[in-house]
Amino acid sequence: MSAFNDPTTPAYARLTGSFYLGIAVFGAFAIGYVPSQIVTGDAAATLAAINEKRGLFNAGVGADAVVMGFEVMATTMLYQIFRRVNETLAFAATLARFGMVAIMGTMLLFQAGLAGLADGSIPAGDMREPMAELLLHVHHSGVWAWQILFGVHLILLGTLVMRSGLFPRLLGMGMVIGAFGYLADSAYAFAFPGADWLGMVRIGLLVIVTLSEVGFALWLVTKGPRRVSLPAVGLV
Repeated sequence: MSAFNDPTTPAYARLTGSFYLGIAVFGAFAIGYVPSQIVTGDAAATLAAINEKRGLFNAGVGADAVVMGFEVMATTMLYQIFRRVNETLAFAATLARFGMVAIMGTMLLFQAGLAGLADGSIPAGDMREPMAELLLHVHHSGVWAWQILFGVHLILLGTLVMRSGLFPRLLGMGMVIGAFGYLADSAYAFAFPGADWLGMVRIGLLVIVTLSEVGFALWLVTKGPRRVSLPAVGLV
């Protein structure tokens, strides 16, 4: 546990980067792969797929839980790394990301409701499919909501990376610019679904932010922070 003691050490950075990479791996499975195999455009078909692939569905829920645990650790450790750069921005970034985790935890309740409708443990009768459609819509809305908070977090984190001198400025710039991809994705899905240009823009921005986040995590794991002089605690 001594690796958690000093946020200026390479060991601390490696742990932080490992949690960050873990989020990427388990998140890709839970948010990307599992829904692609189960969720369809039809509520009845989705409920049937949950029953047929219950093991995969449960694995996705478990992966979501792992992601939330990793998020708590990574977010706390990022705050400790960057609080010497600007404590206000670091704290705001932490609050935004913890808010995202809270929404993700709430979304698990809707997945539990879908599972109950799928196996009949919730006797909904003729309301089974309409309730499933409602739960799916609210779940999707949760994604749009947490993406807004995550976008705010990445703008703040990217700013801290650029100002710190601890990591390559290019990674921070990519986070700040690419963060608008999450904001654009939420706006496209919720408010402007017919804006094809916005759909194209969000894809490009999401590619930028993904490469920047993965690059940042890999830098933490392989190289750690540069040796620069920063105040122990306080605002810059």
